[in-house]
Amino acid sequence: MDSNSGCATKLAVLADPTRLAVLELLMKGPRNVAGINGDLGIAPNLLSHHLRVLREARLVIARRVGKGVRYSLAEGVSAGKPGKSIDLGCCALTFKTLHGIGRAV
Repeated sequence: MDSNSGCATKLAVLADPTRLAVLELLMKGPRNVAGINGDLGIAPNLLSHHLRVLREARLVIARRVGKGVRYSLAEGVSAGKPGKSIDLGCCALTFKTLHGIGRAV
């Protein structure tokens, strides 16, 4: 897979507003599932699905902490200005926050 294809895959994953919002939350630092769900307020099974898609795209990593799971940005994905931009390795996204949901511009 060439770099353009990998970048397109990452951007396709982030085309979903919920996954984009999860990534924006994780830019501020690692969070457990309850913390993510507390901010987004979506059904737990739906959040689990979105987190799995983000893991499979290698945008986030999951680490077991006791009985819970803590999510953070994957290696190669880094936050620029905290809460404002993120470098995906192939491109960078800049965020504006509107009503707590991230929007890339």
